[in-house]
Amino acid sequence: EVQLVESGGGLVQAGGSLRLSCAASGFTFDDYAIGWFRQAPGKEREGVSCISSSDGSTYYADSVKGRFTISRDNAKNTVYLQMNSLKPEDTAVYYCAGDPSVRFLWATMGGDYWGQGTQVTVSS
Repeated sequence: EVQLVESGGGLVQAGGSLRLSCAASGFTFDDYAIGWFRQAPGKEREGVSCISSSDGSTYYADSVKGRFTISRDNAKNTVYLQMNSLKPEDTAVYYCAGDPSVRFLWATMGGDYWGQGTQVTVSS
């Protein structure tokens, strides 16, 4: 069974930090790009960051550049999103997704696999 399980969300004050984890199972993790996406109430889902399967290339939304860092540990089948200097506008449900193509994943948010999401709430 394919699973992507997010964890690490919670409530944090503005300026604080959280680290999200996306644990994968049921597919060949090394062959998949993994991305983080978020959806705030009343807004469309948007891309936050992606990391490729091969060369570790990364993509970031302009709104999070310099504050968020994506990384992956293939030995643990896990992708992380370190979020620093959090702002109230970062409040959303954060999802991870996987696809063999990082460009496809980033451009379309149409990954093969999706997690159930983890809530991040940043208070002002």
